[in-house]
Amino acid sequence: MSRIEDYAIIGDLHTAALVGRDGSIDWLCLPNFDSPACFAALLADPEAGRWLLAPKGATTCARRQYRDNTLVLETEWETDDGAVRVLDFMPPRDGVADLVRIVEGVRGSVTMALELVLRFDYGHVVPWVRRSDRGLHAVAGPDSVYLASDVPVHGEHMRTVGEFTVGEGERASFVLTWGPSHAQQPRTVDPDKVLKGTTDYWTGWSSESKAGGPHKDAVQRSLITLKALTYMPTGGIVAAATTSLPEQIGGPRNWDYRYCWLRDATWTLQSLMAGGYTDEAVAWRNWLLRAVAGDPADLQIMYSLHGARRLPEAELGWLSGYEGSKPVRTGNAAAGQFQLDVWGEVLDGLALTRNTLVADHDESWDLQTAIMEHLEKIWDQPDNGLWEMRGPRRHFTHSKVMAWAGADRMVKGIRKSGLPGPADRWAELRDRIHDDVMRHGFDEKRNTFVQSYGSDELDASLLLIPRVGFLPKDDPRVIGTIEAIQRELTEDGFVLRYRPEASDDGLPGREGVFVACSFWLVEALIGAGRHDEAGELFERLLTLRNDVGLFSEEWYPQASRQLGNTPQAFSHFALITTALQLHQGDAADSDAPVRKNHQGQ
Repeated sequence: MSRIEDYAIIGDLHTAALVGRDGSIDWLCLPNFDSPACFAALLADPEAGRWLLAPKGATTCARRQYRDNTLVLETEWETDDGAVRVLDFMPPRDGVADLVRIVEGVRGSVTMALELVLRFDYGHVVPWVRRSDRGLHAVAGPDSVYLASDVPVHGEHMRTVGEFTVGEGERASFVLTWGPSHAQQPRTVDPDKVLKGTTDYWTGWSSESKAGGPHKDAVQRSLITLKALTYMPTGGIVAAATTSLPEQIGGPRNWDYRYCWLRDATWTLQSLMAGGYTDEAVAWRNWLLRAVAGDPADLQIMYSLHGARRLPEAELGWLSGYEGSKPVRTGNAAAGQFQLDVWGEVLDGLALTRNTLVADHDESWDLQTAIMEHLEKIWDQPDNGLWEMRGPRRHFTHSKVMAWAGADRMVKGIRKSGLPGPADRWAELRDRIHDDVMRHGFDEKRNTFVQSYGSDELDASLLLIPRVGFLPKDDPRVIGTIEAIQRELTEDGFVLRYRPEASDDGLPGREGVFVACSFWLVEALIGAGRHDEAGELFERLLTLRNDVGLFSEEWYPQASRQLGNTPQAFSHFALITTALQLHQGDAADSDAPVRKNHQGQ
């Protein structure tokens, strides 16, 4: 199987496909990110669905890149007979989904091979395929897929295959279009016309960026990746485009990340606004307000693209899993967990919006007040923590710190922004939570905060204590925590979330280092004034991206490979905010905008 880092993403702001270095599209869910996949070879083998387009007999491309600041992927192949270029992209959605592949002859004459294996419902359903006046038509249940091509293809062993030769200056195009099976066949797009439209869309969007500094290119690629993970109709941003890519090869730590986490709210807003993308930030804020509307006691940690609450977890037993990593899961049972920190995360994110954008205080403040009133009642309860541990609930230090942050943001909203509310009562609660954390969550002998009350374990989330303003960034207790994590919770200098073997997270096995956590360490080092050390770690982190600038969730130092779902929004959020703070020379609080004076510097 291809490695996780072998994949690039293309998408149409409703869904996304993963394209391998071998020319095979091994993952695509239609019509939306969280729909069943029609290409699921990523989680099994080619029989689960894929679309291969590559020179005959070739196994990997010579090079690839995104065209300028776009989501148009250019893959170049070198053979003994010549060279070709393949353009892969999905035009921004205008009603139905199109996936376009264009082969361009660069030099000599190259024989290309095509193999299209359509399997609906995550490889479970083989469609009925017949010829149409424009190409092929595959249908099964609610799904119809149409293939329009410049070259002849034919059926062979439940697959669509073809061979053709491309000479220098010649082109061959393929358009795969999805539509509901009960509807009429969608219009056929002109490949060259939609290529121009797609390129213009992304270059226009990228031209709005305010990112600058020495890492401008890395920041902009991360911003484009976040845009690619955005569901345009609602503004929701999925955590990743995939499900069940393992955190441990061969293990059971395989989760569905095609949903929107409330915990990502502040990171999303801060990174988008730092990049100058106010419209996207407002769309995310509005998604957030719709999702959390209702009884604050029913607040969930994650929601669907549309804000739906029910995300039942199921196992797809017919899929063997990525490199044998089972089970393959859809849905996410963690949606039903009690994770105390999310109430604070929501209030923190909305405070950031209030401090940065023109917001509708009347509507959102009433909701924030209701959330805060519920947080008053529950802050002292044990929970599952931000890592969604499936072991016993406990008093996680980070969860209490975020409860403190929620109270702090509400007090500031009243005292600094003139909003109504019981400032003195919530200030007293804020102080009480602070005292509770210092008494139970800090180990004075070791001079470090700990993962949970009564525990000796460390946790990467402790690096966020200065970010939310719980203690000053250069406080000796913050410095002690940074140094303890560097000493006891790293592999090859990169930060683990926690040590599973000692933290009773309810699952066997281990995992790789969590990419975002190492960026948290960079931010903490910036805040502590250790800029050279922060810069060195940041540069090392950039080397963990794949050849087209993408991070997955984790990195496995022992094997030098990516792990977990990809591309991972949390990793790219962290890159953006960290790069810009490194450039400006100081660390921003989570409820404050990253300075916008970095353009062109």
